[in-house]
Amino acid sequence: MHTFKVWAPKAEQVDVKVGGQKHPMRRTEDGWWNGPVEEAGPGTDYVFLLNGDEQELPDPRSAFQPRGVNGPSQVVDHGAFAWTDGGFRAPAYQSALIYELHVGTFAPDGTCDGVIGKLDYLRDLGVTHIELLPFAEFPGAHGWGYDGVDLFAPHAAYGGPDGLKRLVDRAHGKGLGVIMDVVYNHFGPAGNYVGKFGPYFTNAHKTPWGDAVNLEDAGSFEVRQFFCDNALMWLRDYHLDGLRLDAVHAYVDRSAINFMEQINTEVHALEAETGKPYLMIAESDLNDPQLVRSREAYGYGFDAQWSDDFHHAIVALLTGDTSGYYADFGGFAELGKALTQVFVYDGQYSEHRDRMHGRPVVNLPGWHFLGYSQNHDQVGNRAKGERLVHLTDAPRAKIAAALTLLAPFLPMLWQGEEWAASSPFQYFTDHEDPELGRLVSEGRTKEFVAFGWDPAEVPDPQDASTYEASKLRWDELDQAPHADMLGWYRQLIALRRSRPELTDGALEQVDVDFDEEDQWFTMQRGSIVLVFTLDSEGYSAGLEEHVTLLLGSDGGITVEEGRLTMPGVGVAVLAVNRS
Repeated sequence: MHTFKVWAPKAEQVDVKVGGQKHPMRRTEDGWWNGPVEEAGPGTDYVFLLNGDEQELPDPRSAFQPRGVNGPSQVVDHGAFAWTDGGFRAPAYQSALIYELHVGTFAPDGTCDGVIGKLDYLRDLGVTHIELLPFAEFPGAHGWGYDGVDLFAPHAAYGGPDGLKRLVDRAHGKGLGVIMDVVYNHFGPAGNYVGKFGPYFTNAHKTPWGDAVNLEDAGSFEVRQFFCDNALMWLRDYHLDGLRLDAVHAYVDRSAINFMEQINTEVHALEAETGKPYLMIAESDLNDPQLVRSREAYGYGFDAQWSDDFHHAIVALLTGDTSGYYADFGGFAELGKALTQVFVYDGQYSEHRDRMHGRPVVNLPGWHFLGYSQNHDQVGNRAKGERLVHLTDAPRAKIAAALTLLAPFLPMLWQGEEWAASSPFQYFTDHEDPELGRLVSEGRTKEFVAFGWDPAEVPDPQDASTYEASKLRWDELDQAPHADMLGWYRQLIALRRSRPELTDGALEQVDVDFDEEDQWFTMQRGSIVLVFTLDSEGYSAGLEEHVTLLLGSDGGITVEEGRLTMPGVGVAVLAVNRS
């Protein structure tokens, strides 16, 4: 027997349909309905019917949608999986090296089992945590996952509940933590039925994706709890080691206890219950350090947040692109400020936004911020999904890698960047509704035509070739020039692990110097000095102290007789011997 439950305060009648048979449900307090069904159990398919209507609706809290977003829900017994990760604790987040990946394009078969086959590679690379793009059931077989609608159901095409559990269990066996990207700021446009059950949305606010999620209006208590319970489910039932909350700046909540504070409070309570730490990360473009301050310090309690200013400073400087939001960046000064103060815009005027933006970071270590030169957004939101190495050259890509891995932040890599993967990461969808698919394709084209792109050059999201082109090509690892880039990343990661000053997160211990005209930049952290030049004619400087060349981006970089010589664009990592 299984007892079905659903929150449907809007309904006057609710039935659960199992095997073609309707079973009436009983309304209880606060708009909840429940009903036992004797013949139901793990593996049973079911749907809900509201108010006598024959439209079959999936469960808003469905644990599995084996036939997609419009199909029936299926009962899952989370206690049936044979976990082997007892006692596993993810590495302390302060020492994290995060690897962001998309299950559908990371391994050839696009499933969790395919990722399992690459875990040894990730462990040997030096990764501590893998971060999965959104996993909740979304329309079609392949997509980015940010249009999910069944938030409690792992995507069937990736392997469903058992596939995800196998991946997490095996990752833990390799010593790797697993983080998942979750989307609580909107639901996708297809298969979105939650609004039929209750006040999940409000038209008091708008988002780029339509009506805002109801976090503060009537009925919001259960809506907020829906998302909190979802977060706890991933951590408890799937043994995940943390969550990354997508675009928290899109939440609209003026409650005295903000939704972000609530969700972190409940996660902290689960930590106390399980004895496991969970890494909670926010994506935000607000440049607000309150996100990572503790509740006791009147913050929201996240462990870390993405730092786009660091990314923008690197990319604008190395590529020369000053379009869009890169208009606020492009010089050595912006990079220097990002490395020492996190936010380049921390309370001053932003040309791109035409307003004051941000707030200073004070008395917070770099551990609270993720640093990256590439991620799924910054690659995939370009018209053709170009990676950094496609926008510039290998020497500059090596500079970006050195800055990312030796900066005072938590480094995050985007799948394939470590070997300068040739495959792009393009925007792709698999909408089954032809009209919706057409609108998505046309909208994507119009977005870039407005910026001067030839429509023929913008990949069609609905074309299967766009998805296939985005898959990593693992045969490149041993080929030139990819093997050289992979070797560079391996050396940088090993260096970061071997030198405590590179993982201490102390922003006050970061010293930078640069010359905009002569095109050189230095960053010193303890005894480690990073030097790079963008001058194609090279760089040469006398060294006042005895130094050793630890790493050079090409064989022509030397330290001889107290002088560093770089024959062209490149980066060197030095060790200062103060004895």
